[in-house]
Amino acid sequence: MTNHTQNGPQAMSEDKFRALCNIVERHIAGREDRETPVPNLALFRRETTTEPVSCRVEPCIVFVLQGAKQMLIGDREYRYGADRFLIASLDLPGSSQVLEASPDKPCLGMVMRLDLRMIAELSAQVSVPTARTGADAGAAVGTMTPGLEEAFGRLLSLVDEPEAIDVLAPLIEREIHYRLLRTDVAERLLRIVSVGSQGQRIARAVDWLKTNYARPLRVEDLAAHVQMSPSSLHHHFRHLTAMSPLQYQKWLRLNEARRLMLNAHLDAAGAAFHVGYESPSQFSREYSRLFGAPPKRDIEGLAGKALPSMATV
Repeated sequence: MTNHTQNGPQAMSEDKFRALCNIVERHIAGREDRETPVPNLALFRRETTTEPVSCRVEPCIVFVLQGAKQMLIGDREYRYGADRFLIASLDLPGSSQVLEASPDKPCLGMVMRLDLRMIAELSAQVSVPTARTGADAGAAVGTMTPGLEEAFGRLLSLVDEPEAIDVLAPLIEREIHYRLLRTDVAERLLRIVSVGSQGQRIARAVDWLKTNYARPLRVEDLAAHVQMSPSSLHHHFRHLTAMSPLQYQKWLRLNEARRLMLNAHLDAAGAAFHVGYESPSQFSREYSRLFGAPPKRDIEGLAGKALPSMATV
């Protein structure tokens, strides 16, 4: 949120800011990441800076109360902290890095899932900038506004008022989505949800791949499905996700296989066939390349741990 130092803007009182930090500290209770009773809201806490950690970035908004983080997607760097928020409009492969944190002043923040249907609905009801027809990267950093900061503070405060969550959380989430359309990321969001735009077509391609990742992929068929030429699909897909459609499918397959081995206790060969691989040796090579270790050793290292959650961003 807004920088709460003596030299920074004071959109929120110091007492209110400290109260929100205390909510995060109390609710996490010694953990680094935690979902909350508020639907679609998760919290994070880090006491030290880190090297980049591979993660899956869901469509979400990330607000930092204290400290600073960085998201790496392809060759793009997105730094966000007290006065800048991260927004991702697609499921993306990334690496999350903590840039500012210490035991005395940990990096604290929250993540809220983004509802693109709500963005589309609100954009039809309010006056927003006209979106260009091109497609930007699937993530961006926006400038925090006092209204957005205040709304997010009220959403976090519901953690301490569980009886009000069912009534108030949907209203505050809708307000947050509305206020996003009053920030400098509004046009980018519109390019994802505007029917017929390149961004919206790529979002449809991503949705198809997420549902059909185990099926053989012909880029020509995917392009026809979203009404684009193969060359245009490849160009805009890579621009938004930093991957080609085939690379994105491989990333989906390998992450699902990892989840199956860890949570459903499948062996490597079983997981490989389940996600669409015909060759266990090819699966092992590509798995090692993505996760840094062969399947068995990687899963042994993860035993007892949860896979990175939404809050890791």
